[in-house]
Amino acid sequence: MCARRFIAVAGPTVSIVSIFLISFSSAFSQQSAPDPNYELLHGSNFIVSKNYYLITLFNELKDVQALLANDRLLSAAAKTKRDSLNRTFAGCGKDGGCYINAMKFSAEEIATISARLADLYSQGNPLDKLVQNHLIPSGTYALYQHLPAKKLLVKAWEQDANAINGVLEIYAAGKKPNYPLIDSISFATKDTSNNNIYRLSYVNLLYNTASLVALENQSNTLFYSLPLTAALQFLEMNEREQAADYEPMEQGENKAAVDRVKKIKWNDYKYSVILIPGAGPDGPDVALSAEGMLRCRLAALQYQKGLAPFIVPSGGKVHPYKTKYCEAIEMKQYLIKKLHIPADAIIIEPHARHTTTNLRNTVRLIYRYGLPFTKPGLVCTTRYQSKMIGSTLIERCQKELNEVPYQYGKRLSETEIEFYPVTAALQLDPDEPMDP
Repeated sequence: MCARRFIAVAGPTVSIVSIFLISFSSAFSQQSAPDPNYELLHGSNFIVSKNYYLITLFNELKDVQALLANDRLLSAAAKTKRDSLNRTFAGCGKDGGCYINAMKFSAEEIATISARLADLYSQGNPLDKLVQNHLIPSGTYALYQHLPAKKLLVKAWEQDANAINGVLEIYAAGKKPNYPLIDSISFATKDTSNNNIYRLSYVNLLYNTASLVALENQSNTLFYSLPLTAALQFLEMNEREQAADYEPMEQGENKAAVDRVKKIKWNDYKYSVILIPGAGPDGPDVALSAEGMLRCRLAALQYQKGLAPFIVPSGGKVHPYKTKYCEAIEMKQYLIKKLHIPADAIIIEPHARHTTTNLRNTVRLIYRYGLPFTKPGLVCTTRYQSKMIGSTLIERCQKELNEVPYQYGKRLSETEIEFYPVTAALQLDPDEPMDP
């Protein structure tokens, strides 16, 4: 209405300029911010959708998949990849690294596909719609949202390709992960007498896995399919599919709480959630550590004061190595059975593997579940961890996540500190396949 009144007074020249500025402003706004109403696509595999969202869109958007599958150069890249892997069965012999490298994207392949995606992109075509309607509003590649749409598409592709390679480097090649004590490969890979070569039994496993990957992709024309198949296979063999645990949570463990979100009178509460960071036990037969119990009790005290309508116990299957217990689930049971917290007041976050992602993943749930994003949350934990959260955690987030998912609020006590969520938390982490 304001624009129309301005145009009527100022005449046709200003009218054109005003329309241009309004359109430019709208386009810029559309291309620079996530949309809280956007619903993530998951397809049939949460591991893929949570780690490689662009590839999920390639799979789920039929017009995009048709464009990619029918492109001569991309189809040729897929065939070249298949042929290269098939040659390894006669040529690699006892060289385990040879099989692994044939399943990974090479730097040249990534660059070639980047260039082709950029050439295929044009305004209004399926790739442009993918960026405008999915990549940007999802926030999953938030670090690149300042870039033009074509470059955002390429950056997202390169992130997904390198993330797939990262899985193969850790869970096929045996490279140390970010947290070796809890996330390392499950197999003895190297020869006991020569650490520079793979032991023969492991080479046989690599050969057999590569053979299966080749069979499953013998007629697939999608350029990303073969390395993706390999990465998923090695995650499965290493029992590292935790990214999919309890998903879809809003239809299962978190359904009662999510159904209650819209009924909350938010003005009655100072905080959106009370976050409890997990504390893994030392022994494999211990479900919930003593530290975890204490943190639950601290959070329950604040909940009983009416400070927030929800408690978020956060922590995955972390400590000790290959534990069968999930920190968030065990804390939820303790809150319900011992402390009598209602089940519909508990939102679990069962994937975090360290304190950085306790905060990040909780911010994501606040955003995705429609809790007020401008309202602060409250972290309740024991003294030492609370001190760390209020002092050095932001630096650690920047170093380990390449983004900071929250801002500091007030410190209420030595065990309680406020945090304010930020949308940078939506950015996927390409080097943490169990907690991306």
